[in-house]
Amino acid sequence: MSHLVAGLLFSLLTALVVLAGDAVLKIAADTGRPLLSSPVLAGMGIYAASALLWFYAMRHISLAQAGVAYSMLTLLALCLMGVVWFDEKLYFREIAGIACALAAMILMVRVT
Repeated sequence: MSHLVAGLLFSLLTALVVLAGDAVLKIAADTGRPLLSSPVLAGMGIYAASALLWFYAMRHISLAQAGVAYSMLTLLALCLMGVVWFDEKLYFREIAGIACALAAMILMVRVT
């Protein structure tokens, strides 16, 4: 497997783990849980696990490539989660932002 593919896969896994942490924290916030409640602490633990995946992403691709891939994947997943799970609306501004993120990802891919 090429370094680019491995790095992008680790970036994707990092984004998915962070997404799980975001979902747990959003539910905790929406239900008024205190800062040191078990759901909030679980969300923090999930974020800590994502740091390990992020480390491996950066071993395979540049920080710029990893950052753009992670940001784009997280943006897409959070928008989807907000619309589907939390019934949030997606407006033109967000759609334009998604298009810019995809364009940035394409521009940042460095095939070596």
